[in-house]
Amino acid sequence: MSSISEIFGSMVFNDRVMRERLPKETYKALRKTMAEGKTLKPEVAGVVANAMKDWAIEKGATHYTHWFQPMTGITAEKHDSFISPTADGNVIMEFSGKELEKGEPDASSFPSGGLRATFEARGYTAWDPTSYAFIKEGTLCIPTVFCSYGGEALDKKTPLLRSMEAVNYQALRILKLFGNTQVRHVTTTVGAEQEYFLVDRDVFLKRKDLLYTGRTLFGTKPPKTQELDDHYFGSLKTRVKQYMKELNEELWKLGIMSKTEHNEAAPAQHELAPIYCNTNLATDHNQLIMDVMKKVAERCNMACLLHEKPFESVSGSGKHNNWSLSTDTGINLLEPGSSPHENAQFLLFLCAVIKAVDEHQDLLRISASSAGNDNRLGASEAPPAVISMFLGTELTEILEAIEKGSAYQGKEKVDMEIGVHTLPKFPRDNTDRNRTSPFAFTGNKFEFRMPGSNMSISCPNMILNTITADVLMEFADKLEAAEDFNAELNLLIRDTIKNHKRIIFNGNGYTDEWLDEAQKRGLLNLPTTPDALPHFIKEKNVELFAKHHIFTKAELHSRYEILLETYCKVVHIEANTMLEMAKKDIMPAVMKYIKFISETVASLKIALPEADRSAEEEILTKMTNSAGAFYKMTGKLESDISAIKEKNVPLQKACYLRDVIIKDMAELRQIADGMEEIMPSEYYPYPNYGDMLFSVI
Repeated sequence: MSSISEIFGSMVFNDRVMRERLPKETYKALRKTMAEGKTLKPEVAGVVANAMKDWAIEKGATHYTHWFQPMTGITAEKHDSFISPTADGNVIMEFSGKELEKGEPDASSFPSGGLRATFEARGYTAWDPTSYAFIKEGTLCIPTVFCSYGGEALDKKTPLLRSMEAVNYQALRILKLFGNTQVRHVTTTVGAEQEYFLVDRDVFLKRKDLLYTGRTLFGTKPPKTQELDDHYFGSLKTRVKQYMKELNEELWKLGIMSKTEHNEAAPAQHELAPIYCNTNLATDHNQLIMDVMKKVAERCNMACLLHEKPFESVSGSGKHNNWSLSTDTGINLLEPGSSPHENAQFLLFLCAVIKAVDEHQDLLRISASSAGNDNRLGASEAPPAVISMFLGTELTEILEAIEKGSAYQGKEKVDMEIGVHTLPKFPRDNTDRNRTSPFAFTGNKFEFRMPGSNMSISCPNMILNTITADVLMEFADKLEAAEDFNAELNLLIRDTIKNHKRIIFNGNGYTDEWLDEAQKRGLLNLPTTPDALPHFIKEKNVELFAKHHIFTKAELHSRYEILLETYCKVVHIEANTMLEMAKKDIMPAVMKYIKFISETVASLKIALPEADRSAEEEILTKMTNSAGAFYKMTGKLESDISAIKEKNVPLQKACYLRDVIIKDMAELRQIADGMEEIMPSEYYPYPNYGDMLFSVI
């Protein structure tokens, strides 16, 4: 067996491979492009393409693809072989710089939100040299952006890259004001913790709801789930351990730093956490992680469930997005530091994030919005839909002292003149974590806990980058124009704390009391996706994204339309799936059981007196009444689904689905689950929750 050091990155055209295979000048030019975003000359691209092709063929690749991330939230790829015909009837293996840099996939079937007409099928992919090419299943995958014929972004990578440029530019302005001229580039870094469920594939294939929607639409809680806390961090089952071993090996080959693995809270739930890297690469890696997870699970005769809430009454799955700012000199800008200069700089960047989150609560909520995540947010395993920030006791006290202009009464008493006198030193992990907070400071980074497990992290990070860049720009404008830098810095930090401290909450976010308090503070509470999405196209947000060249107005409106459309489609599919299961499977099974009970009661009437057959008659009455209610509710759901076609305005349709269809589904499920609790398992048409959650043994 190969060692980890031998397999790690073995399928990646990474820096080591480029140094070995590219001429020195070509390598320098490519590295300059990767580091500074400089345009790559065509002749340089040609040399890179040839070296990339030779390396890929040696690794067994026969095809290449421009690997991109359309607005479906998953990845897309169109494979072309390296084969080119020769005059003598043979073939040669070719791959040009033009083919490396640009592709032209059919764009007609990807969502565009009105950016192009249906008949305008042309779309372009363009190589992203800042993300390494890799080989997956015998195909050379070249990470690319995806745009329309008119140049509008049709993908999730392009806005993310734009946002990274924006935050880099504004952060450099701030650093120069602190006298730091050595830093040439600031990037955001991310580590995305990925939660997921594993169930036996044979059981999975027997559940129509899991097959069609990724979550169970019917099913009652088994006698035991996570009450004893015995699964969390528990010993890994043999099949799960083998799965994780194979998963790690596949991810390591792709250069993905899969570091941590463990059992999560719910039965059959697990987590994988990678090491941090720059946001663009981390986003590409997370898309690959989800893809590889599913394929390795299938190979192990299991199914990997990435839905945010695959099982009712059981903990759902999130994707904890750990976000920070780092320089090319190796400095984490959210690290408190140990000198007055470093502390003042840290506090300014910290205040920028505080102000950004407070002013743009709506955008952060939107970044975690989906039909699936609506089932998870606000439950006991996820933060509420209200955005707040957790800073911990010590850091909060420091900010309060700064606001008041008083000495910090903590571990050491010091004057609080920002950047002039010594500021308090506090350790990296100066406080406990708060798992109920949507946005928690954890020592040198922020953990955004709201995104759902199957989401692309591109949107949350694009928004975090953009809103931070916007505040940094405002800060830089004020500080650059100041006659007295220290005085203006002091005032800026104090005013920011005073005006935006309402967003800081260190308590339990699960309580009703916090929701009441949040309302008093004037914080937004957007419980569902239809509540949140209209905020996306508010004028302030249109101006924000246009100012930093993230989205044009048309691009922003297109994403609003796509998110609404996706929400509607997901709920509609779930409703239709539920209807099919109810009519074709559950109702026939219920009638079969009622027939059995009826025959039993009839036979007992002959053999037993009335008092001795009361149990059977009571069961028959309960099942008959429930079956009638179930049949009636099925009819209502079917009728209400038919009315969806009358809703032509996307937001109107989304609200109808939320207020009518989802309510119907909940009522139908309640009746069905009540009957499941009565019916013997041999009559129930699907594997139950116990069968699924404890299927991997």
